[in-house]
Amino acid sequence: MRAYRFRDYASLDSLQLGEEASAVPQRGEVLVGVRAVALNYRDIAMLRNRYPHRSKIGLIPCSDAAGEILAVGPDVTAFAARDRVISTFHPRWFGGEMPSTAATDGYGSERDGWLTESKLVSQEAVVRMPRGLSFEEAATLPCAGLTAWTALSGARPVRAGHTVLTLGSGGVSIFALQLAKACGARVIATTSSAEKAERLRALGADEVVNYRSCREWGEEVRALTAGRGVDRVVEVGGPATLKQSLRAVARGGEVVLIGFLSSDDPGIGYFELKQTVASIRSITVGDRAGLQEVVRVIESTGIRPIIDQVFPFENARAAFERLESGTHIGKVVIRCDATQPGHAP
Repeated sequence: MRAYRFRDYASLDSLQLGEEASAVPQRGEVLVGVRAVALNYRDIAMLRNRYPHRSKIGLIPCSDAAGEILAVGPDVTAFAARDRVISTFHPRWFGGEMPSTAATDGYGSERDGWLTESKLVSQEAVVRMPRGLSFEEAATLPCAGLTAWTALSGARPVRAGHTVLTLGSGGVSIFALQLAKACGARVIATTSSAEKAERLRALGADEVVNYRSCREWGEEVRALTAGRGVDRVVEVGGPATLKQSLRAVARGGEVVLIGFLSSDDPGIGYFELKQTVASIRSITVGDRAGLQEVVRVIESTGIRPIIDQVFPFENARAAFERLESGTHIGKVVIRCDATQPGHAP
């Protein structure tokens, strides 16, 4: 089989394709033929030394994939050959509290990831793929789709009548927009260009604020809610956007901390946090049970993941370059088997 590895983190030149031995599934394991891999910002963050956790050198990158079961080992009861599956971001977080092993289980950072033609994993490390999606679409769910769902659910799930603020047009933000609209919520989105604003409105955004032309966009978002503020902020920006997110959230609302797209830190004071009278919740994608719920939501609502561009396996580097450019809308995907269109029957 062929697989990519980052030989070091000096540059994208270190992403190298090579031949590796194929594996045979043992007890409780499945061999997955990878058909599509979706990129996340963390895949670039590791390369640019921006990832907040340790990243080992020499690993196969990427955490999100969709594929087909090629073979199963003894005592595998959950799947059979030819079943279509997607990876779980946290392979040993099945439900309940996050396990202490979560940080050391990370695909691409602590263990080999999914940018390979086949991968051997435990039967618990995958879930069934949603019916009706292509492999490319399904590969976007394990991180971005589940993260967005976790941000909108939780102890106080978003429901009809709520207002949700999403930031930008990356994978998590687009999923949050789609899922929030499916829940009956109003969505306000931020973006940096008129072209992206038009696309966000087409996807269902009720209002769009340009954060480049409106530096105090938190106040603008609050004005769009008649001074009340939003019920939920899906905060993917990090330190550079948190101050404005706090200004946009309603008293009693919630800011969900997800991303770190910018390292610029203007500083947030204690009283700025206190005076919001809002909850701050930090999440790390979600568990296996949550991903199974996302699959059911996708199937019942008919939501189609938004893919910016699909690259062939042989040109994986171009996919990383597209993601790093920041010009994408939705997800950047690598097709691992160009001979198959990947559409579910």
